Parts: sequence; C-alpha cells; structure tokens
Amino acid sequence: MPITELLERNAREFPSDTALVEINPQLIEKSKVTWREYALIEPVNAKKTRREMTWSEFDKSANRFANLLLCRGIKKGDKVAVLLMNSLEWLPVYFGILKTGALAVPLNYRYTAQEIKYCLELADVDALVFGSEFIGRVEEIFERIPRVKQLFYVGEDCPTFAESYELLVTYCSSKAPGIKLTENDDAAIYFSSGTTGFPKAILHNHESLSHSAIVEQKHHGQKKEDVFLCIPPLYHTGAKMHWFGSLISGGKAVLLKGVKPEWILQCISQEKCTIVWLLVPWAQDILDAIDSGEIDVSNYELSQWRLMHIGAQPVPPSLITRWKNHFPKHDYDTNYGLSESIGPGCVHLGVENIHKVGAIGKSGYGWQTKIVDDKRNEVKQGEVGELAVKGPGVMTCYYNDEKATESVLENGWLYTGDMAREDEDGFIFLVDRKKDVIISGGENLYPVQIEDFLRKHDAIKDVAVIGLPDARLGEIAAAIIELKPGIECTEDDINNFCLDLPRYKRPHKIIFADVPRNPTGKIEKPKLRQIYCGKSLVEAQTEG
Repeated sequence: MPITELLERNAREFPSDTALVEINPQLIEKSKVTWREYALIEPVNAKKTRREMTWSEFDKSANRFANLLLCRGIKKGDKVAVLLMNSLEWLPVYFGILKTGALAVPLNYRYTAQEIKYCLELADVDALVFGSEFIGRVEEIFERIPRVKQLFYVGEDCPTFAESYELLVTYCSSKAPGIKLTENDDAAIYFSSGTTGFPKAILHNHESLSHSAIVEQKHHGQKKEDVFLCIPPLYHTGAKMHWFGSLISGGKAVLLKGVKPEWILQCISQEKCTIVWLLVPWAQDILDAIDSGEIDVSNYELSQWRLMHIGAQPVPPSLITRWKNHFPKHDYDTNYGLSESIGPGCVHLGVENIHKVGAIGKSGYGWQTKIVDDKRNEVKQGEVGELAVKGPGVMTCYYNDEKATESVLENGWLYTGDMAREDEDGFIFLVDRKKDVIISGGENLYPVQIEDFLRKHDAIKDVAVIGLPDARLGEIAAAIIELKPGIECTEDDINNFCLDLPRYKRPHKIIFADVPRNPTGKIEKPKLRQIYCGKSLVEAQTEG
C-alpha cells in the first residue's frame, strides 16, 4: 500500500479532527503570556506561537503542492529535497511530493552549504523546498546546482533567487492529482547520519514506509485518542516513522520547536500528550531538572501520559531506573533501527519487557534478526557478532552506490555494522559499532560497555569512549566525560570508580569535556577523534 493512502483515508474519515499542531515555545515566552494563556490569545498574535491543521487541511495542502510540482514538470521518479525545520508545512510538503510519484529527499538542517550541495548532487535532486533558516546556505550554492531547476521558499520575505511556496500553492487545485502509485514504487531517499562516514543516499519504496507505520502501531498500540509529541527533526527516519503511528491511527501529533525540559512538560500538560519519544540527552535533562528542584512535576497535568520511549542510540539502564522512580506509571519502550531499515522497529524491546532494560529487544513485527561472524555465519547464543535484519522495511539500495550496497545487502539481509549478542532468553543487546571497537593489546574493547558503566557515576552527565593511538598497545581507551552542572569530580575519582571494571576495560585516559551529539542524539565520535587523535575529519569519518 502506498503511504499516501493513509493520509487520504484520514481526510475522508476524520476531516475536521486535528492532525497536526505546531508550538513555538520561544515565541510564547516572548509574548509574555503564560502557557495556560497561549492558546487563548487572539488569532493574529497566536498564529506563530500555536498553529494547527485538520486532516482535511493536511490532505488539501499536500494536493496543492503536488499539483504545483506537476505543473512545473516534476514527474514520477524525479526527486524533490526538503530542507525545513520542523513546522506545520513539513509533512504536507513531504506528502505532496509523494503524491506526484516523485521521491522526497529530506535534508539534515545542520548541513553546511557544501554538504547540501553534495547531497543534492548525490541524489539527483530536481527541486528544493527550503525555509528561512537556510537562505544563506542555499544562496551560496544555488548557481552551482544546475540540475535543481525549482527552488521553493517557505516563509516570509522570499529571496529573489527562489519562489514563494505559500503564494504559488494558493492558486493550485486542492484535489488529488490522481497519479497511480504502488507499494513497489520508489518513495524517498534518506541520508545516513554521517557519524560513521560521509552521508550515503538510502533509497526506500512505499512498502518500506507503510510497513513502518504498521510496525509502530503494533508496537505501541496507538489509538485515535492518543496524542503524540514529536520533538526530533522530521528529516530523520526515527521522528517520522514514530509519527506514522499517528498517521495510521488518525490521532493528533504535536510538533514542539524546542527541547528545554520545562517546554516539554508544559506541552505535554497543555496538549494532553499521551506518547512521547525522547532522545537520551532530553530524558536526562528532564530528570536532572526534577532532581535539582528546577522543575516540580506537580505543576503539570501528566496523568494522561502513558508511554515514554527512547531510540536512536543505546539507552543506559540507569537512566530508565531513574525515570521509573519519577514516573512509575509510565510504560517504557525502546526501538532499534537504522535509516537503512526505515528507522525504528526492526528490533523492539516491548513495554512488557522492562525487566530487560538495557537490551534493544527481539525481532520487531514482520522482521527477522540474526547475529553473525565475519564470514556471515551465525554465532552461538551469547557470542558477540554483527547484527543483521531482514524485513519489508529494508532499503532498496544505496542510491548510485552499487559497491556500498553490496557490502551491506545480501539475500534480503541488511548487515547493520552493529556488534551485538543474544542472551539466554533471546533478547539482543548492542555491544558497539563494528568500526568503533578498540583493539588494545590484542583485546577487543567495546566502548558502549564502558560508557554504560561510567554513566552510573552520580557526577557524570554524558560520556564517550574512543580509542587513542598507543605505541605499545596499539590503542588505548579514552573516556571523554561531561559532568553534571555544578558538580566537581577528579580524574582520581573516576579511576577509583573504574576499579570495579576488569583491568583491561578501564580507560587509560580521562578527559573532562563536552560530549558532542548530532540532532538524533548519536555521539559524534569522528569529531572526537579529530579533536583528540589529531586526525583530519576525513580520516576520522573514514575510520568510523
């Protein structure tokens, strides 16, 4: 089934129900009204603080953009890139592209001008939709991307080198364009995060997208009355595919433009959110704000909040123990996935398995898993090997990169590059990225295991472990440690804490510094290697 059919069904069955809400907390605070008042202020002033859209309006907006693209010569198989911050326009633009039979190509909002150019060229993009935050970057390259013949601008004060999206779609028909689609048609190109090398273009078809919606609802039981809070960037598969649970159920979703703990809790309270997907740093910030007294949860209406789930990175068990202490009635879940497997869900813990916190779970709905050695033979239970997954959500290929595709796809199996082990109950535990393994004196060290141990220290907010060159051992483990605000801690304190680790796993070097993470919460280890190993970013990224 093409994913667009779900939107069209919702427009028919729930035309007047709210589909999307956009909230800008910075503007709410600047308007000097309380959060309780922001939804009640006059529409003219409320326009930028809180906007909403019904399912009917959503579908009509998508149709208008689809018809605009068709009028401009965009056809089935062409590519249209999306470079927008989370907004009410994002998803209608995305679905408008799909309705033409073209491929949507979401771009990371942190890309530099040169990275944008690189991705546009790699994906053979024909048109670009961008927002006000990106005027400077697009202006820098627009004359050097001749294939991109259409530039559509979302926002006020349209630059001279682009055309106004809002103005143009006003004159377009809101009726469905009627382009025939099948689940085998190409639908979207996503880009790998770049934390393990330069971004690759990941091609998915409509079956992949539709299956991810089914998987999300099967795992989290979204119903019509559920309200999903979406905070991560929509260009990322994780955010969008979790939102697909709202799409398939016809429920409301709230796009929050900010990550401060008080903003998150205020939004949950005011919008009556029931499901919230967080990244590890955000969950940590909420808990730290509660523990410090900065936030009093009794000031918020949170009784309707039923599920908190985390993905995109390994989840420290200590974090969930803290969370359950503060929110004992919450269901908790984690989903594992890659952009190559259309985001989260190919491995799934399940809310009923909280006793296995620390594991990423078992095969997700409609998925198969196995753990293999270097020759891709299955290892014995309990042994560490590479995790492979198979299912309807596996990518078609790396677009325009046959060699890279062949290195990870074989007989329908996607070899993830993640090292994992399966326990006696069949639950899978991530050990580390294959390229992140540190070989020290002949021993394999898995940084995630050391990081999980160090996160148990009360003074540590975040930690990353990387390998540093060593003349005698080849590599040594170095721990970059970000301390909680206002907390003092010494190298001796950390070394004493690590006495409970086997000697070969103890970090040889302690560095107190910030731990950089990308927008999806993953630690940017190439950047750390560039800083602490004296390598160029190209070398660091190539090594992983």
